[in-house]
Amino acid sequence: MSTPADAAPQPAAPTGRAGRNLPAAVAVGVTLAGLVLVPLGVYPPAFVAVVALAVAFGTHEVVTAFATTAHDEAERAADPQRWSAVRLPYPPLALGAVGMVVAAYRAGAEGLVVALFLTVLAVTAYRVLDPAPGLLREIAASTLVAVYVGFLAGFAMLLLAADHGAARVVLFVATTAASDIGGYAAGVFIGRHPMAPSVSPKKSWEGTAGSAVVCAAVSGLLFPLLLHAAVWQGVVFGLAIMVSAVLGDLLESMIKRDVGVKDMGSLLPGHGGLMDRLDSLLLSAPVAWLLLSLFV
Repeated sequence: MSTPADAAPQPAAPTGRAGRNLPAAVAVGVTLAGLVLVPLGVYPPAFVAVVALAVAFGTHEVVTAFATTAHDEAERAADPQRWSAVRLPYPPLALGAVGMVVAAYRAGAEGLVVALFLTVLAVTAYRVLDPAPGLLREIAASTLVAVYVGFLAGFAMLLLAADHGAARVVLFVATTAASDIGGYAAGVFIGRHPMAPSVSPKKSWEGTAGSAVVCAAVSGLLFPLLLHAAVWQGVVFGLAIMVSAVLGDLLESMIKRDVGVKDMGSLLPGHGGLMDRLDSLLLSAPVAWLLLSLFV
């Protein structure tokens, strides 16, 4: 009778040259696209619930990452203050993130700002009740999480609440996704020169150029189709979204490197955590809102 040690090893999941399980990544990407397009096409306010659920789970991933001490003993001994876990209060952060999303949709930019202020106030009050040391560091980190997840996601709700809101959201999401797809494809096939090797070793300048080309093409096509705007405006929008999407990806990579995790989670096969998909969208949302407010 064979034992587990005698059993033949199971084949690893297929991965592409960029390190992804490509079939799983494509399946997850299609599913996520459905979660965006179906609510927008059937009943746009239902998209608010989708985003609210996403920011609540994304906040959990970031809070968990901040609490991780994945560095070795030598690193922690050399700088215990830096590598010690940062305990962030999840309940007020999650409620605040959801509140910011709803407030942005219902009350506009003013509601979003007020909801952010109330979130920081709630986090501060929640933490002040705990006499443990590290108060200022944890309040600062909590404020960063509140801005990074809930506040930036609120700009997607400002897009939805505007005229032709569903079309604006589709344009924003499609262009940001084009940045990821174009960058991945160009990086895999022609990527040779690292863009930021100390932060994201697999991101290349060739991949960034691919992101720019695909973003400009997709946005230039969708602008007249969805919003009856000029093609040149779509090209400018696409290039701006490319820059913000790349910066969003690099920002999350910096956070992950600083807290010592490879991915924010494991919810999405082939992608990592939910925040590993939201990183580009979050930083691109205010850029999309600003440019569409100017152009349309």
